[in-house]
Parts: sequence; C-alpha cells; structure tokens
Amino acid sequence: MAVSPSPELEALLANVKKSYPDADTAPIELAFEGVTTHLDATAKKRALHAANVLASLRLDPAAVGACLVATFRNQISQADTENQFGKEIAKLVDGVVRVQATRWDRLEQEAAESLRKMFIAMAAEVRVVIIVLALRVEKMRTLSNSMDESTRRRVARETLEVFAPLANRLGVWQFKTELENLSLAQLEPETYSELEKLLSERRQERMRLIQQAITLLRDKLPEQKIHATVQGRAKHLYSIYQKMQRKGVGLDQIHDISAVRVITEQVGDCYAALGLVHSLWAPLPGQFDDYIARPKENLYRSLHTTVVGPEGKPLEVQIRTRQMHEYAEYGVAAHWAYKEGRKAAKSSDQKFVVLRQLMDWERDVSDPHQFAERLKTDIFRDQVYVFTPAGDIVDLPQGATPLDFAYRIHTMVGHRFRGARVNDQIVPLDYQLKTGDRVEILTHKKPNPSRDWLNPASGTLRTTSARSKVRQWFREQGRDDAIQQGREIVERELHRLDLAYTTLTDVLAKLEYEKLDDLYAAVGFGIRSPHSVAAAALQVERDKAPAPELPSISEPESVRRTSSTGVSLSGIDDILGKRARCCSPVPGDSVLGFISRGRGVIIHRKDCPNINIAHEPERWVEIDWGPEGEERHAVDLDILVNDRQGLLRDLSDLVAHTGANVRSVRADTRLKKNTARIRLSLDIVSSDQLLRVLDKLERHKDVVSVRRVSK
Repeated sequence: MAVSPSPELEALLANVKKSYPDADTAPIELAFEGVTTHLDATAKKRALHAANVLASLRLDPAAVGACLVATFRNQISQADTENQFGKEIAKLVDGVVRVQATRWDRLEQEAAESLRKMFIAMAAEVRVVIIVLALRVEKMRTLSNSMDESTRRRVARETLEVFAPLANRLGVWQFKTELENLSLAQLEPETYSELEKLLSERRQERMRLIQQAITLLRDKLPEQKIHATVQGRAKHLYSIYQKMQRKGVGLDQIHDISAVRVITEQVGDCYAALGLVHSLWAPLPGQFDDYIARPKENLYRSLHTTVVGPEGKPLEVQIRTRQMHEYAEYGVAAHWAYKEGRKAAKSSDQKFVVLRQLMDWERDVSDPHQFAERLKTDIFRDQVYVFTPAGDIVDLPQGATPLDFAYRIHTMVGHRFRGARVNDQIVPLDYQLKTGDRVEILTHKKPNPSRDWLNPASGTLRTTSARSKVRQWFREQGRDDAIQQGREIVERELHRLDLAYTTLTDVLAKLEYEKLDDLYAAVGFGIRSPHSVAAAALQVERDKAPAPELPSISEPESVRRTSSTGVSLSGIDDILGKRARCCSPVPGDSVLGFISRGRGVIIHRKDCPNINIAHEPERWVEIDWGPEGEERHAVDLDILVNDRQGLLRDLSDLVAHTGANVRSVRADTRLKKNTARIRLSLDIVSSDQLLRVLDKLERHKDVVSVRRVSK
C-alpha cells in the first residue's frame, strides 16, 4: 500500500532521483511506511537521516530502502522482509542486522560465526558496508540519550576499534572522521571538551590565515594556466588528539592545524600546483607525500605537503584532481557508484585489497574466532611501510615479520625463505618490521616451508595471506606424507601433555573428522594446528574421560558448592579441597575427589595411578572444576635441555611472560656432557595457559624436549 505524501518522504525520494531519475522508488516508499509504523519520532529521524546520507553517496534505491528496513527489522520476520521488499533488499538487510547484533568484546561461537559470514557477505556485496557505517554514525550521535555510561563506552570503543578503521580502509572519509570524533567524545569526554573549547577560541585566527592562503592561491593559479578550485579545510578533532598523543605534547605545540585543498582538472596540474605552492611558501623538510604515484591501500590519491604559510605558521596543502577528491570524500561509495540496472561488482573485479583479503579468508580460515581476531589485525591494524633492496615501498600490517614481507614480494620467495637482513643486520624470524626498515630476504635454492611457521605461538607469520600460501603449499604435497607427519606431530603433542592416546577417538568427533587419518592429514597439511588438537584433547579429558563407578552419597537434597580450590563437590557441604601432589591436577583435567581424614577432599586426576576405588569406595566422590582463573594450580614439567650458563634464568623469564608463576626449579646435570634435566614446578590458572607455556618452552633454542609429568 502506497503511503500518503510526506515532506520527509518527498525529500528523500528527490535525493535518490538526483542520481537515479528513472528509478522505481516503490521499495523506499514501502520502507518509509514501515519506519513510520514501527519507530518512534527520534528513531524515525535517525533512520531517515542515514537513508539521506546514502542517497547523497549515490547508492541505489535498494540500498536506501534496505537502510530503512534494517531499522525495524526486529519487528518483522525474515520471510516477511523478503515477501514485502524482495530478495535483494532482504539480503542487504540480513547482512546489516548480523553486524548490528554482534558484541565485539564478547564473541561466543555462534556470534563469531555470524560475524565471519557477515564480513564475507560484505566483501561480495559492498553496499552492506556502507549501510552499516551510515547506521553506526546515527547510533553514535544518539548514544548519550539512550544508554548507561558503561554501555556507551563499550559501543564507542568498538566503533573506534572496528567501524572507524573499516571506514578508513574503504576510504569513506566523512564516516571515518565523524565516528572517530564521536567515539573520542564518549571515551575521553573531558579531553574532548577541552580540545573543542581551545580550537573554538583559535578558530577566528585560523580562518584568517587560511583565507589569506586561499586568496593568494586563487590569484596565482590562473597565472600559471592551472584551472583549479581552492578551499579551506579544518583537521578533525580526533586527528589532532592522535598527534598530541603520538608526540606527547599539548595543543599549543601542534602547529599544522590549518589546511587548504587545491582541486584541479588534470593530474599534470597537480604537480604544477605543487611547484607553485613551494615557490610561494617554503616546504617543511620531511613533510611531503606523493599518494598519486603511490596510492594508499584504500586507493586514496593526493599530494600532501606542509609549508611555512602566511605569518610563518605551518600550513598543510592537499592537491588532487576532481575525480580523486570525489573518491577521497566518498571512498568505496564513489568507486561502486551503482547505476540503474548495474549489478554489484563481482569479487574478481574488486580493487580493494581489504575486500580481496576477506574473500581469501573464506577459503582459508574455518575458525570463526580466528576470523574475528584477524579482522582486528590484518584488516583494521595500522600499516608499516618498508623498503626492498631496490628502494620499492611495501606496505604491511603493523606487527608483520620478514617472512610476511617475503610472501608479499612473491609466493616462491616466501617458500624459499632462509632468513632476513633488516637494515643490514640478521634478525630473528619473529622480528616485527617498522616503518622505514630496509628488508633483504635470504633464500634456499628449493622451496622448504616449515609447519612451525603456522603455529601462532612462534610469531613467525602474522598476515593471513602469507599463512594461506603456506597452507596451500602443504596441501599440494602428498597425502601419505602429510598423514605420517601429522601423526608424529599429534602423538608428540599428546605425549608432552601426558594424555592417553585413546583420547583421540573423542577428539575426532569434537573436531568433526571421520577418521584418524583425516585428522593427521589436516595437521600434516597445515590446515589444523597442533595447538587446536591439544586444546580439544584437554577438553575431551575434562568432559568425557571415563570415571570409575562410584557409590552414590545419600542426602535429602543434592547441593553443589565451589570450594576454595575452584571445584564443585557433588553432595558435599563446606569441605575444603586440596590438589594431590602425585598427579598435580589443574582446571581442565577430569578429576575425582577422595574424602580424607582431617585434610578435606583430595583432588586427583582421573587417570592418576594412585586412584584405588576398591579401597574405601565410599570415600571417593565425583567433583567438577568451577570457573577457571579463580586460583592458580600447581603443575610439573620435565624439560631436557642443552645446558649453558644463564639458561635457568632465561627459561624462568620465558614462563613469566605467559603469566604463569615459577614455584620451584630443580636441575639434574648428571647426564651426558652439556645436557641437563630440569623439573619446573609452576602455578597456572588454566589448561590454555599450560599449552602456551609448553609452546614457548618447546621453541626455545636450548630445549630438547618438554612434557607435563606427575610428581
């Protein structure tokens, strides 16, 4: 049913028809009716503002309609959405709703999986991204009116960590700047207010200087036969705040707040205008960037220079063509300006690295939690810029290693990687590259990737694209070899954790493999990490390890209490629990309790050789661990090492970096020459922490072997 004429609707339709004069606007009219029916006046205003922003960005009527429908989607079913608005709008709305429902600070399995699917959908259908960002801006504008302080801070934090960087990487400048400013206002309200006040006080002087520069440029550009427009621009507040934080100075020491923009018709005029600017004002050393010759990863192109401007004050000048300016303002929205009857760009035509990465991940990353974490690393993390020996610039995510660099240069350079020199110095594999580093890769004659590169604990590979190439290499190797290598890796993992081989039967079901050979092959090919198998084995031991049959304890009512050791005791009231020294159980182990005389309940691992149910069976009880992390628990490790001076200190420091505490160290040096056996007693909080400790120790150059042992 068509809605009656409304000034708000007519304004929106007029905005849409500027770009799509012949478009069918019926979906927008129907969506407007839904907004009017389901939303209050404030929410309706927000929805219409977001829709008008999208229309101004020249998104098609389906995207504008989807933006409106997404605001009341929780009032109607998915089926009704498709029936009323069609498949295209329903698909867009589904993508938008997925991200709006996600808690980035608490990603459970289902939410993480939805997140993964949503971002893959975004990579294939870019309109979803733009709708999400427009609605996030509206949400941030009204935070103060609808949420308590802790919720406002959480939303602002995820906006700053996820949505503003996403807008930046896609080049949608107007969304990026507003999201950053609104987030800062919530996270640092006093700082924001103070900066806003100081900038306001100086605005008149700043505008006077900018106007002087504009007037001079407008006079001089025609003399050089350069057709251009000149306009002033203010640096947004968050960028000023970032510079203050980065330099550790106050606002009075930030001088390049004033800026002008020169917009030309042709690329050649950009460089001619740059020459004019540098003839009028002296350029500041090290303050020139040519993003026309070397565009940013989000395809932003412009010349940037900072000069000593009018009255000796620093002035930033940006120079670009009109087409570059349109792209700089609207980013991906300009690149994917939807024309009527044109379908969305296919993934093979996509030019944005950020979206190509997402499509690569769909093939490579099966773990949704891993996918979510990598969104915050490879995609949203700041970039570093390093040099090849030939002087070419390579951009990588912050934290990238020389091996990531090698794979960025060429897949085969990565496969043949032997080592790296950074600034003429040999560096370790986990060295994190810094902007300005000069990187030279040393190679083998033949490809020789290592499966260790795929272990996150090694810190060798940080980028998803490089990890994907390593996995692909192993997938191309023979399955029989992969099974054999995978078997050796898994058995070694079980041995070092002191877990029974029979645990693997249940691990298969947990990890969704039909046969052991399938699991071994996955590990051998690098598709499944040994760490994930170990974690699953520990979980199986916790949840499904067989327990001896125990007599029940008759009580009028069964209760569960959590003792000071973090275990729940079935049917037992107020009894102290203590861990048995013979097997040193920790949270995550399957355990039984023995009711001792005068010492409370003694907690044993279910596979402890000292368990004897036949002896006093009435004193053995079922117990479970309570929440992990409430208390530290003792665990013993047996470590065979190549002995040297200072090794104990180094190993203790390594363990301390995982958060575990070293309780005691015993060393036996009475072995063959230059070897020793160390018994390390630790306090740990969980089985996950135990795995991290084992990984770190095993990778130490002087450690021959390490495994968990009973006392």
